[in-house]
Amino acid sequence: MMNIIIEKMGENYLSQIAELEKTCFSTPWSENALREELANQFSRFFVALCDGQIAGYIGAHNVVGEVYITNVAVFPQFRRQGIAEALIKKLMDLSQTENAEFITLEVRKSNIGAINLYTKMGFKEVGSRKNFYENPREDALLMTYRGEI
Repeated sequence: MMNIIIEKMGENYLSQIAELEKTCFSTPWSENALREELANQFSRFFVALCDGQIAGYIGAHNVVGEVYITNVAVFPQFRRQGIAEALIKKLMDLSQTENAEFITLEVRKSNIGAINLYTKMGFKEVGSRKNFYENPREDALLMTYRGEI
């Protein structure tokens, strides 16, 4: 079992997180966009470290008790080792301490691995967004968690 440490994202991680964005997403966030998130009072961004290396990250916004996950990303060599699950759990724990009402996200309809993970963690499909994603154009499933928050 890998030793995973989750900590708040700081400036020192921005260039690596920007690389992770390019690895995982067809329309990645830039380093500047990520930097702006660090200054946003509603942002909640965490990194997962494995043996001192960035393995993944999660970003979310908490606005009046509604938590919206913007991104969950894990470098390919670290996938299927519990890292995304640890990041989501960290966000769930924080959301509970901040008295959030629910957590929501969009996921590509074709991303079965992510859908299975979110379902396992208690998220329920509550709708869809037509043509939400580009490159390639695809619908998104809207999933929400209303469990122990």
